[in-house]
Amino acid sequence: MLQRVLGVVIMSCLAMYGMFSLSGCSSQTAAAPVADLAPLSNSVGNFEDIELPSEMKWNSKKSMAIKTDSFRGGILEYSGKVEINSLKDFIIQSMKNNQWKHVGEASYENILVAFTKPNKTCMITLEEGFGGSMGKTFIKMYITVDVAAGQRLNPFGEPVNN
Repeated sequence: MLQRVLGVVIMSCLAMYGMFSLSGCSSQTAAAPVADLAPLSNSVGNFEDIELPSEMKWNSKKSMAIKTDSFRGGILEYSGKVEINSLKDFIIQSMKNNQWKHVGEASYENILVAFTKPNKTCMITLEEGFGGSMGKTFIKMYITVDVAAGQRLNPFGEPVNN
């Protein structure tokens, strides 16, 4: 009886060894083309120079935007399963890559980062949701673009005469 059990165990081990060693001989499949891979980051709304990780999803019900002849901006909210400190690091690096100047940062329970460009401002708050790092992270972005500053218009969209 012992010989029979020992034989079954040895045969099972040999069969598993054979499967694992032969699996290395199988043909390699080609990697997915770059076009099929998900993007690492996405632009925020109509603001091509602001990016977030692709895991962050836009919440249209908690967002609003305004566009006039002289001003454009909005309050945009996103959420996703991204660790808050790595998200902050991503945002700072991405904004710097898009020529935004990092002008300030504050943190306590939430994180606030602020950026400027000659005619733009962007303030971003990051907040961890229920569950800490295992839950969702929320972003609220306050974006302003002074269109009039670049076109020599007053705040009402009228040309400024010298």
